[in-house]
Amino acid sequence: MRTHVLGGILLGAMIALAGVAARADDAIKFGVAAEPYPPFSSKDATGTWVGFEIDLMHAVCAQMKANCVLVETAWDGIIPALQEKKIDVIWSSMSITEERKQKIDFTDRYYKTPAILIGPKSESVTVDFSNPDSLKGKIIGVQTSTIHYNFIQKYFGSAATIKTYDTQDNCDADLVAGRLDLVMADSIALDDFLKSDQGKDFELKATAPNDPILGEGVGGGVRKDDPDLRMKLNAAIAALRANGTYDAIAKKYFDFNIYGD
Repeated sequence: MRTHVLGGILLGAMIALAGVAARADDAIKFGVAAEPYPPFSSKDATGTWVGFEIDLMHAVCAQMKANCVLVETAWDGIIPALQEKKIDVIWSSMSITEERKQKIDFTDRYYKTPAILIGPKSESVTVDFSNPDSLKGKIIGVQTSTIHYNFIQKYFGSAATIKTYDTQDNCDADLVAGRLDLVMADSIALDDFLKSDQGKDFELKATAPNDPILGEGVGGGVRKDDPDLRMKLNAAIAALRANGTYDAIAKKYFDFNIYGD
């Protein structure tokens, strides 16, 4: 399903992003959460970062003709890392929300997908977002420091037990182990899990309604005192959307419009 459409275009950027050890002082440091989050970002068998966001990052850097490096960063410390100038851009499926805008700025969005809840096929559950008691006594797993935690807390925090995890993989593992009744996360990330052998006994239980908590889509996070970089990133994203490169990357991973309406 994956092709080599962008191989030539991305080669220069991939070399520039080969590793932190090779970076120059003037390199743009793209912070990516250290844990796997397929199909957006994860490591292949050789330890190389791959995925939709990684390909897009390479293409953005090539479009800007910039020297860029990938910096692995713990998700729960990724905003402080940006503010402390350990990285220059958060490029890790971070949703654009009003709460986060108080601390950092964002590029224009580069994808938008719904949030969903999944659970065991063997368990019947009715998720009523207007009634917290519909999930009374249930244990719901979410990744820490995410919009999904905030959403579940708002809608079901008074009735359900919310359990947080440092990574989505650990959350999914506890669902498989029977320690959770439901998991909430991005639909694409959970779709990948549901298609796996590990996820074969689980299914979609509900799609979250529109809510400002869930944000405006995913964008790159930048410091408020770095408007020039934000504008350059926006120009690169717009150019890739206009020249077909964005669509070529997206088609490697998705059979629908990942950019959103």
